[in-house]
Amino acid sequence: MSQARDPFSGLAALKPVRRREYAPLSAGETEPLVRGMAPDIPPGAERLAQILGAVPRSNRFGEHLWLRRWFSEQVAVGEDLGAPDGPLDLAALRLIAPDAPKEAADPQQWLFLDTETTGMAGGSGTYAFLVGIAWWDAGGLEVEQFFMREHSEEHSLLLELAERMAERRVLVTFNGKSFDWPLLETRYRMTRNIKTPAPRAHLDFLHPARHLWRPRLGSARLPELERHVLGWTRCDDLPSEMIPSIYFDYLRGGSPDPLVPIFHHNQMDLRGLAALATRVLGLLANPEERWKDALELFGVSRICERRGETVRARSLYARSITSELPEEAGRKARRSLALLAKRAGEFDQAQILWEEMLGDSREGLEAYEQLAIHLERRQRDREKAAALVREALALLRKANRLGTIEPVAYKRHKERFKRRLQRLERKGQISLLDGNHLTSRSHKPLL
Repeated sequence: MSQARDPFSGLAALKPVRRREYAPLSAGETEPLVRGMAPDIPPGAERLAQILGAVPRSNRFGEHLWLRRWFSEQVAVGEDLGAPDGPLDLAALRLIAPDAPKEAADPQQWLFLDTETTGMAGGSGTYAFLVGIAWWDAGGLEVEQFFMREHSEEHSLLLELAERMAERRVLVTFNGKSFDWPLLETRYRMTRNIKTPAPRAHLDFLHPARHLWRPRLGSARLPELERHVLGWTRCDDLPSEMIPSIYFDYLRGGSPDPLVPIFHHNQMDLRGLAALATRVLGLLANPEERWKDALELFGVSRICERRGETVRARSLYARSITSELPEEAGRKARRSLALLAKRAGEFDQAQILWEEMLGDSREGLEAYEQLAIHLERRQRDREKAAALVREALALLRKANRLGTIEPVAYKRHKERFKRRLQRLERKGQISLLDGNHLTSRSHKPLL
């Protein structure tokens, strides 16, 4: 009978390391003075350095492994997604980060960042064991990677990252606002020795990518965006969920060879991020010329609307509708366009759009409600508004019988329309009673 596996055995790799103390560097010294015992660097670390062509890097907190490579970014057919040759469009940047300062438009200030970590959920017990950074240089992308051969090298790694961030103050990430940077901020605070870097601006391209391409792709994962938007496919890429266990195996004395694909994965993430940033900014700056399909125009419209650029949003929504937008996205575009027209006081235009949307979809049911409100409050036609609500209720009942609407949504919409119909009928009865009362008074004989 096989022995049961200890469920806590995987935590051994995260045991506290032996404390090392470092004396400040004196004038002329190039290596730190280490007090105490040397750390337990796994035996595979030297072989890993040889495979990668990496070297140890020293500072006053010790060492970490360092690797540097340069990549040409002429990767997409028919489109240059490499380093910008001048200032970036600040207005386009502010669609991503409304408070972006002027220096964010300087590409020389950009620092791309991506981490590989010991856990996918973050938290104070999660380490960033590999930190990759990159910047545009010489028409391509310069990539640096800092690796913790064991956990006591974290301070050395974080200090070097802080120095790079002081040189380039605009941090650029993909989901870094939610994961990478909060994790690193936690690690800096836990050192109690290294001041947390303060980026002048933080540009995160996950959210604009979701607006622009998830309606078409159903996903906003970076490898998917690389394949379908940038035009290249990763070869033999490593699934992200495997990365923590590979690092733990290495710490326990396993072969360093499986770590090599992690370095390549991190490099590809940085290259994909840089090319995607160029694509997004080009599209936001000039969507009328850079769009490739109607869904991209629709995505730019949504971003403009979120940032309060309603005039531009309305223009792009209208153009996307006339550019063979898929049915579901078309309904969403009409809904947004109708609401923007309503806010602008252009009720006739809003009415036309609502009438085009009527149906048992989410947007179609909302159109019934908005149109009923318009008929009641602005056209003062309660009878027509009530008839429209009855039509919506009949459509709801049919959808419920056919199972084309979720029970929760059916109940919610039914209650809303029933309340509106009851109010309209009550107001109609009151008006009728008032009218009869006035008529009887007008014909009352004078005494």
